[in-house]
Amino acid sequence: MVAFRQFLLKIHSRCNLACDYCYVYEGADQSWRGRPRRMELATVRRTARRIAEHAAEHGLDEVSVVLHGGEPLLVGAGHLDALLGELAGCGPRVRFGLQTNGLRLLEEPALLDVLHRYRVAVGVSLDGARADHDRHRRLPSGAGSWARTAEAVRLLGQDRHRELFAGLLCVVDLAADPVETYEALLEFAPPRLDLLLPHGTWLAPPPGLRRRAVPGAPPSGVEPAPYGEWLIAAFDRWYDAPRRETGVRLFEELAVLLLGGRAASEAVGLTPVDLVVVEADGSIEQADSLKVAYDGAPGTGLDVWRHGFADAAAHPAFRARQRGLAGLGPVCSGCPLARVCGGGLYAHRWAGDGFGHPSVYCADLGRLIGHVGGRLREGVAGLGVPLRGAG
Repeated sequence: MVAFRQFLLKIHSRCNLACDYCYVYEGADQSWRGRPRRMELATVRRTARRIAEHAAEHGLDEVSVVLHGGEPLLVGAGHLDALLGELAGCGPRVRFGLQTNGLRLLEEPALLDVLHRYRVAVGVSLDGARADHDRHRRLPSGAGSWARTAEAVRLLGQDRHRELFAGLLCVVDLAADPVETYEALLEFAPPRLDLLLPHGTWLAPPPGLRRRAVPGAPPSGVEPAPYGEWLIAAFDRWYDAPRRETGVRLFEELAVLLLGGRAASEAVGLTPVDLVVVEADGSIEQADSLKVAYDGAPGTGLDVWRHGFADAAAHPAFRARQRGLAGLGPVCSGCPLARVCGGGLYAHRWAGDGFGHPSVYCADLGRLIGHVGGRLREGVAGLGVPLRGAG
């Protein structure tokens, strides 16, 4: 049975931005409406106890706790300090991470003191150049948020805070130039970038994709793949740099998979999922990207008050994602790229009758993997390094 090593805690269920692509507030699942605004300390203590029990059961000496939302920093410095203290003392060594839009770092400087105290790795969401970012990531007033977000990122990049800066997360936008986007992010000297495909399903395709409602066959080689082409342009700019400028998680993980390794992300590869979500009210759920599929999709009926994480590990929804190649649908399991793409992100496979379909980004992933494999093959020519699933 799976051992969870990553615990994502939704410590605040509201946000101070109004992003038009947000899977929490704009997705099919609207459960946030009935949840408390913040995770209270009693819920944190109970969660910490459940983490300690799970770590002891599986002999884990270290776990990862990621603070998420909504906007997690809306809890304020005092509450953040208290909840991190509870989690830090739960038993195993805890590595803390936090994903934020950054605005609260400017409004409440004491938050930085707390983040330093617990060595919290901070990732910031920033969608490239000002115009591209402001097209989607807006303040409730309708004004763009780039200027304030950029100020927060520059603050994290200062010498006294640099140790906190984990990187930038950018959602791919077909309306933005891929090279300009990469270079706009690079100006902040991030240690790492995450380029994320916007969430979508076969029933609610992402912007720019028009697909049949229920996929029944692998895409042909000529099927449009606009996100694949966007990512290829960004990959080539990154790969061809004369020196290493930053890490790009998707590109690095595809390279590792093509060379026969294992991915650490649920977006690609077949590594069993080891992440579990605890909502602000203590509900135990699957990855919250599933909120784009249908109302209640991430739910399990479990909570930290009545259940341990062993109950979650035994839940059919979690077990379905531990089966590797055998857990993919017939189209994916017979595809030569399956061990690399892993079928794509689970949420992106939804087609109304389940998740046993290829990703809605199937053609895009295929195009990108083939290109990355080709570039790697050129780079290792004559070294005898085999590439898996590169065509």
